[in-house]
Amino acid sequence: MEILYTILNIIQIVVFIYLGLTTLYFLIFSTASLFRHKISGPLNEKEHSFAILIPAYSEDQVILEVASDALEQEYPAEKFDVIVISDSLLDSTVEKLKNLDIKVIEVNFEISTKSKALNEGFKYLDEDQYDLALVLDADNMMERTFLKKVNKYFTENRNVIQAHRIAKNENTPFAVLDAISEEINNNVFRKGHRNLGFPSALIGSAMIFRFKYFKHLMADVNTIGGFDKQLELKIIKNRDKIEYLEDAYVLDEKVQNSIAFSNQRKRWLSAQLYYFKKDFLISFWDFISKGNLDYFNKAFQFIQVPRVLLLGLLIIINIVSILFGFFLYKWWLPLLVLCIMGFIFSVPKRYYTTKTLYALLLFPKGFLLMLISLFNHKKAKSNFIHTKHTGGI
Repeated sequence: MEILYTILNIIQIVVFIYLGLTTLYFLIFSTASLFRHKISGPLNEKEHSFAILIPAYSEDQVILEVASDALEQEYPAEKFDVIVISDSLLDSTVEKLKNLDIKVIEVNFEISTKSKALNEGFKYLDEDQYDLALVLDADNMMERTFLKKVNKYFTENRNVIQAHRIAKNENTPFAVLDAISEEINNNVFRKGHRNLGFPSALIGSAMIFRFKYFKHLMADVNTIGGFDKQLELKIIKNRDKIEYLEDAYVLDEKVQNSIAFSNQRKRWLSAQLYYFKKDFLISFWDFISKGNLDYFNKAFQFIQVPRVLLLGLLIIINIVSILFGFFLYKWWLPLLVLCIMGFIFSVPKRYYTTKTLYALLLFPKGFLLMLISLFNHKKAKSNFIHTKHTGGI
């Protein structure tokens, strides 16, 4: 019995250290996000040419509106092209797209991925025609001055900018939770990181690159899920910086039900765990031998507990700790308080509403879905999991 008690205490210490490091990391960067991020250096005066790349896999319900909307930028029309990479769209949708003042590239794959679509699209584009490449999802809509804002900050010493993706819809409790989750990530992994001198995280869309630089990066990117993570690791490993432009907005459709929420998280967790196993030891050696802290920091993120799971686990452990008298019971509560502080600091004030309070009633369900996704993530590694968009707001 005494041996069992010792083993349980050792397990408790290990779990406490793991969750404690995750909580501390979350709190540090959420606190850093409270301060305004200002991009240093002179502004760009040249009008760059943009290739707006929109991979569209079976997105007939939204792509026409998105493509039309992308043409409405307050930027010289001759300085940007909207390019839809059509994968499995209906013939009628493709015909309507071709009637717009855009370029349509049709592709067809046995297993479709965003990286395949982008790489195939590059084959039909003249790399000398464009200065910058902007990647959008098929449901994304830019604010009217988006290209103008991005252009201003894309100086000669900059290769990558991640713009601020925000919710297009908050029409269901799950959409509200997804919107809040995205803003937490924006504050912690983008704004907070840049304020402390680390590169911003990429997010898969609303990303802007030097065109030739992006084409070169994408050449050997062939992952089924998490292509943005593979890109990010390549960029950071080469010691390049990813800037975050907080006031350039792209609207993104949030998941509206539990099935979409679960599928999306399953895909994210699969990519996260895959790249942790692939890069953690390499990044640690890179940090020790070459001092590349950015690369190690990125790989370290992948082993951390997602925030929904972190909060849920700390609540459960605190309850169990009090009921069964765990010897660390006095430490679990302060850890929960620090975690809650991280949420308070990283959730924008506009979400402190009754709508959010109602959405939080779904937190237990969200926690269970995340937990199920954690144990069921391997399917996403070998199968393309597509989040269907409806355009509904």
